[in-house]
Amino acid sequence: MKTVATLFRNLCLAAVAVMLITGASQAAEFERNIMTGGPTGTYIRIGQDIAGLGAQCGLTLNVVESAGSLENLAGVRNRRNTQFGIVQSDLLEYLKTFEANDAEIQDAVRGVKIMFPLYNEEVHVLASTDIATLEDLAGRKVAVGVRDSGTFLTASLILDILQVEAEERVLLNPDQALPKLEAGEIDAFFYVAGAPASLFADADIDPARFHLLPITQAPLLATYTETSLPAGTYAFQGEPVDLVAVKAVLMTYDYDPARNAYHRESCTTVSDFSSLVLNGMDELRESGHPKWKAVDLTALPPGWQVGSCVKAGMALDYAPACAKAAEAASADANEEYLNLLKQRLKN
Repeated sequence: MKTVATLFRNLCLAAVAVMLITGASQAAEFERNIMTGGPTGTYIRIGQDIAGLGAQCGLTLNVVESAGSLENLAGVRNRRNTQFGIVQSDLLEYLKTFEANDAEIQDAVRGVKIMFPLYNEEVHVLASTDIATLEDLAGRKVAVGVRDSGTFLTASLILDILQVEAEERVLLNPDQALPKLEAGEIDAFFYVAGAPASLFADADIDPARFHLLPITQAPLLATYTETSLPAGTYAFQGEPVDLVAVKAVLMTYDYDPARNAYHRESCTTVSDFSSLVLNGMDELRESGHPKWKAVDLTALPPGWQVGSCVKAGMALDYAPACAKAAEAASADANEEYLNLLKQRLKN
């Protein structure tokens, strides 16, 4: 499990280096970013939905692709103009529990706060049918995602908690791992994604050769939530499958508006989007990604606090600093110009 801590340290150092390099440049418009995940995952869709709410308000939010949870948490802590990142709750549990006495790690996460808990993501393990349980992965080649990804974190934690010694933990993205599994080059692969995951839903997976492993081991239930996939969630899955899930959490930083202009603008951004998400939940559930329907805003991960800028935006009388008023003023100014021009042309 120390591998995860080492990766997180390295990512924090890299983010600091980027911040030092880019920190001196000032954009004409204040920059806002949300770190998400890969181009086919659920995180990027959630980020796009949130950015859509901002666009309606005239606030630009850039949706940034990333490797996943580790990179996102490090980015929120240290990457300039990155006010939001989506993170798996088992990373939060790991940092608070397994690394509680590591001063360097605790310093690295200082100031990182919860914005909103989101939805559960199911832990999928697709394996050849001769493998019946997670314990049967011992001595097998298992793809665990790429470093810095949420899938890598979860796969590493689960295998370590159960003390399963795979022959090789292969570093592959799930979309790269599926054809490797079908070709017999690996025996199984992990994929953490909100069901139905498009990778499985869109693929022609042979149920005679492959199946999802049940995940019901008691030692995992201290960190993960029990869940079940109904029969037919995927075409190759004819029976219900008991799994565990990890919660996706929208994280931010606890900016201090009194510190400087950057912190003040960033805190305003967090408050604005806190208000927009709360007020836009009906719209998100209606027209956003299906996982918005499963969002439970009360399911806060233990040991983590909600940011003060988030709570400011939750006030009933808070009004986001939308750009619509400025746009209207600009339009009025142009109309005045056209009227003046018409008067001059008459003369």
